[in-house]
Amino acid sequence: MGFRLPSIRQTLYNANQEASKSVEVPKGYLVVYVGEKHKRFVIPVSFLNQPSFQDLLCQAEEEFGYDHPMGGLTIPCSEDAFQHTTYCFKGQ
Repeated sequence: MGFRLPSIRQTLYNANQEASKSVEVPKGYLVVYVGEKHKRFVIPVSFLNQPSFQDLLCQAEEEFGYDHPMGGLTIPCSEDAFQHTTYCFKGQ
């Protein structure tokens, strides 16, 4: 018996709405902002255990410290790189 990691849910961040009000985040997920346009991704918290995702978190810490401009976790990489990294988690 196994389980599947749900696919990444994505929405565009709307600057006219507060991030917390734009889309509800289900239990077991968190919001990250990625890329130059700060695209909003809702990802499973299980991604936090993945070494390659932890590398992205280290990059975020180096660039932003603990003061993220979007009020949420901002990942300093391209959207394509983020999607490629997280796509690899689906098969695990």
